[in-house]
Amino acid sequence: MASWSEFAADEPRLAAEIRLLMQQYGPGFGYLATVRADGGPRVHPVSPLITDDGLWCFVIDSPKRRDLERDGRYALHSFPPEESDDEAYLAGRARPVTDPATVDRLTRIGRAAPQGDWRLFEFSVDVAMLTRRDPVTHIGAGRPEMRLWLDPGEVAPAFATPASPPPAAARRDVLVPDGRRGRHGFDTRRPAA
Repeated sequence: MASWSEFAADEPRLAAEIRLLMQQYGPGFGYLATVRADGGPRVHPVSPLITDDGLWCFVIDSPKRRDLERDGRYALHSFPPEESDDEAYLAGRARPVTDPATVDRLTRIGRAAPQGDWRLFEFSVDVAMLTRRDPVTHIGAGRPEMRLWLDPGEVAPAFATPASPPPAAARRDVLVPDGRRGRHGFDTRRPAA
């Protein structure tokens, strides 16, 4: 599992563009998907905090926090911009942060109420995807451009064996070819509805 800083060091341009979409309205804003106890999805708006050293989120006492405490898998999707249908997607695992100095520092940066009933989580990045589309006024004018990054340490066995490392195109910032299914099962050929 790569940290945000490891992902950003490996793919700085992609990380910068994703960060820009997540913070397009000032503080971070996106939709957090978690896994309910019955295995179903749960989606809520959140304000992720992206710093040079991590991707973080303060989560109040809620069903989504209990989801993260039980099963740290998450997906984070950017809020749609007004002028386009561009989108950013991140997936990985969340872990509670217990280091008091880190919590204190991020409380100040994120302006979190110190007496609030929240818990700080750090999100790893296993998958990062950015989709750019023509502006809404030009619907159907062209195919979306998708760039995908997979954590080299988490590449599925189908990509590599111990004797052969994954090809760079399978784990780097690449244009996703037609018909490719991502590691999480989504069909990247499908146009946005």
